[in-house]
Amino acid sequence: MAIGRRSAGQERREPRFDAHPEASFDVRLSPGDRPSHAGAGPRREPGFGPDARPEPDMPDGRREPSFGSAGPAEPEPREKLSYWSWVMGRSRPSRARSGGPSGRPPRKRRSLIGRLFSFLLVMGVLGALAGGGVIAYYASGLPPIDKLEVPKRPPNVTIVSLDGRPLANRGETGGANVPLSEMPAYVPQAFISIEDRRFRDHWGVDFIGLARAMATNLQHGTLVQGGSTLTQQLAKNLFLTPERSLERKVQEAVLAFWLERKFGKDRILEMYLNRVYFGAGAYGVEAAAQRYFGKSIRKVNISEAATLAGLVKAPSRLAPTRDPEGARARADLVLSAMADEGYISRDEANRAFRVSPPSPAPKPQGAVGYVADWIMDQLDGLVGVYDEDLTVETTLDPKLESEAEKALSEAIAKRGPALKVSQGALVALAPDGAVRALVGGRSYAESQFNRAVSSKRQPGSAFKPFVYLAALELGMTPDTVQVDAPLKLKGWNPENYNRRYGGPMTLTSALSHSVNTVAVRLGVEVGPLNVIRTARRVGITSDLAPNPSVALGTSEVTPLELAGAYAPFANGGMAAKPYVVRRVVASTGEVLYNRRPEAPQEVVDIERVGMMNAMLSETVRSGTARGASLPGWPAAGKTGTSQDFRDAWFVGYTSHLVTAVWLGNDDNSPTKKASGGGLPVQIWSRFMTAAHAGAAVASLPGDWRPQVAGYGEGQPGGEVYEDGPPPGDGWVEERVARERPRASEPLGFLKRLFGGY
Repeated sequence: MAIGRRSAGQERREPRFDAHPEASFDVRLSPGDRPSHAGAGPRREPGFGPDARPEPDMPDGRREPSFGSAGPAEPEPREKLSYWSWVMGRSRPSRARSGGPSGRPPRKRRSLIGRLFSFLLVMGVLGALAGGGVIAYYASGLPPIDKLEVPKRPPNVTIVSLDGRPLANRGETGGANVPLSEMPAYVPQAFISIEDRRFRDHWGVDFIGLARAMATNLQHGTLVQGGSTLTQQLAKNLFLTPERSLERKVQEAVLAFWLERKFGKDRILEMYLNRVYFGAGAYGVEAAAQRYFGKSIRKVNISEAATLAGLVKAPSRLAPTRDPEGARARADLVLSAMADEGYISRDEANRAFRVSPPSPAPKPQGAVGYVADWIMDQLDGLVGVYDEDLTVETTLDPKLESEAEKALSEAIAKRGPALKVSQGALVALAPDGAVRALVGGRSYAESQFNRAVSSKRQPGSAFKPFVYLAALELGMTPDTVQVDAPLKLKGWNPENYNRRYGGPMTLTSALSHSVNTVAVRLGVEVGPLNVIRTARRVGITSDLAPNPSVALGTSEVTPLELAGAYAPFANGGMAAKPYVVRRVVASTGEVLYNRRPEAPQEVVDIERVGMMNAMLSETVRSGTARGASLPGWPAAGKTGTSQDFRDAWFVGYTSHLVTAVWLGNDDNSPTKKASGGGLPVQIWSRFMTAAHAGAAVASLPGDWRPQVAGYGEGQPGGEVYEDGPPPGDGWVEERVARERPRASEPLGFLKRLFGGY
């Protein structure tokens, strides 16, 4: 019965499925009724639910659908993969492990090498990003690159002698800047070989060398090699502190790249060689060569170059002056590295120390250090502010400087302890005031205080020539007679050294025997102010007290100015201001200072010069300085000894040289009767004999002959008079009582000049 609309009154019937197949209508689809799926893969029988199982086959071979699930079948869930699984080669989950609906085969997994490569690539990218961040962070602490400038090298001052020989260097570096083109080729080659073999190949940071150094250090278990290039070392020296930290290393690398881009290899190498530290206060190869070998870097040999290159690793420990064997062993390594790099042959490396050993270490800086320091004190006033290397040409004679140092130091060492003399000074001037030698103390290494220039001491009787000159200028002569007798001034009773008096005597005799009473009488007669004016005119610049004791040298002066004040007697009466600097030249060749000879200025007329030379020559022949020895040369001078033998002087001269010698103690303590006629005269004689060797003999200027025989030529007992005690505090000038003169003519002039008594 067909299923259709039910008629009225007709009973509704439900279909039955349990009857015989032939007994009722079958609503199920047969295989023939199903649509064809040609070309498609095997179709899965519908099932509802992932665990649905197919129903058992019916007797006619058909399979009944299962209705065990209430909803449609869910799709198979995709496999969840971690990030590292994706990195190792599984970029997406497999949709069909045994064949999916598309029929594509399953994807093959990557090989181990591929996965390792991917891992390394990712790690490299991450490392690069992290490293870039670190570099950017630390580099932010540097000034802007576009405003970065290489700081100027501290200027060096090279001091040279009269003949152009280097004497000393002053400045922070200790040596001048030398262009790379002026250095022997093996100097930069030695440094490249031992410090940075790939210098010409890298861009500031040598990654290959750094890796090699790390491997070597790991192999030895300690720090054996460094990875810094010459450029990095220069960057550290120029811009950074010696602090060891990651920040400093990063900044060092950034600056190294900048230096390479801005300057190039040769300029970097030149800056490095002129700034690297070599110990002992020497910065740069020139300072090091002068310090350790006593020569310029332009003249070093290959073994010396290797020694300097080896110093960079440990300047203090490997200095050839401290550890010659260690310095030699390190230099051998440098030579071997040079041979490995092809700069020299293996035979040349083996023969280096045998054929051209290093020069012996020079002696420590001696008395020339006093001159160098004095020059530096004057330099600002001569050239102003300077920021480049300078060369100062001086008037100094290195031979005379050496002789002066020996004469002074050896005399003090030999006789100083017995005389309780610990210090001294010597100044030698040409007649025009040019300093030929200057020694400011017994030993520059022990004391750098310059006693020749800065120490003011009482000159004692060495000041008397200015008193006598003032008297001559008022009309007296060397034959004028004065009386050696006791004096009484309010508050002061000047005495002679031996407290004995010789009566009337000529000025020549009184000066040559250093009679105190006569000097004081002259000082009072001409007036202390006239004495001071005369001393100022000839070159004394220190303050002088205008009282009678000034005649005995109680006002303090320096050895330099006292020598300069004697120079007019040696040059014919012209002013002679001491000087040591002739010219100052910059490294560019520009002349910054050139001393022009001053216009001749007569300070003593030639007649009085002749008179003074006649009187002071007698001091050397028969007076207090008769121990002076200068065979064949006319010489003159004056001794001086201050109160309690605190200072001993002798200032002597020829027409060739003026030399002042002072001995005493820095604390102004008394010596053991050291007088000007003793050790100072001996030092003067030794030095002047060496200084006049080979010089043409010349007479002293002026020509004066005594006309009247002097009185008192044979002083009582032949004693040598020296200075007596200085005056007390304050004084009142009064008429000096005199004995009746024995010679009327000279003293008659004085009576007419100063009035009778």
